[in-house]
Amino acid sequence: MAKIPYLVKEVEIPEGVEVTIEGSKVTVRGPKGELSRDFSHAKGVIISFDQERRVVRVETYFANRRRKALVGTIAAHIRNMVLGVTNGFRYKLKIVYSHFPVTVKVQGDKVLIENFLGEKAPRVAKILPGATVKVEKDDVVVEGIDIEAVGQTAANIELATKVKDKDRRVFVDGIYIYQREVAEA
Repeated sequence: MAKIPYLVKEVEIPEGVEVTIEGSKVTVRGPKGELSRDFSHAKGVIISFDQERRVVRVETYFANRRRKALVGTIAAHIRNMVLGVTNGFRYKLKIVYSHFPVTVKVQGDKVLIENFLGEKAPRVAKILPGATVKVEKDDVVVEGIDIEAVGQTAANIELATKVKDKDRRVFVDGIYIYQREVAEA
C-alpha cells in the first residue's frame, strides 16, 4: 500500500494567549490586543488547536509543492500573530537630508513630509489601521501588533520620499527603514 504524502507544522502558543479557530478563521487574543485572519483561500489545509499541548496544528494530506508552501506560510502567519499580541512590532526609519531641512508630521491617518527637496507641496504617506507613528528628532518609529500593517506603513513612508529624475548618488535625501524588531513589553 502506498503512503499518502502528509505534512504538519505546529505553532506553540504561550501562556496568556488565547486562540479561537472557526473553520478557517483564526483569532488570537493576547495582552496587547486581538488579531484575526481568514485562511479560507487555502484549500486542502486543516487548521486545528490542541488544547492540552497548547499547539496550533496546520496540516495537509496529499501534500504537493503548493500545499507544502501553504502550510508553511499559514504557520508563519499564526506565529507572527502570536508574536504581535504578546510583544508587538517596531520599525525605525531615519530621516536623511543634505539639501533642504525636512519636516515630518503625523496628522490623523497620514504622515506629512514637508520641504522634501525644497518642494512646496507636502508628500503624504498613509498610515494603515493597526499601526501608530511617532516622530522623534531624526527618527520615525512605526509600532503595532499587526506585522503587515506596521511593515506596509513603514514602506509607505519610505516610498513617499523616493527620489525620481535625479542622481541617487547626489540626492540621498529620503526616509529609510534601518531597523525592524520585535518590540519588547
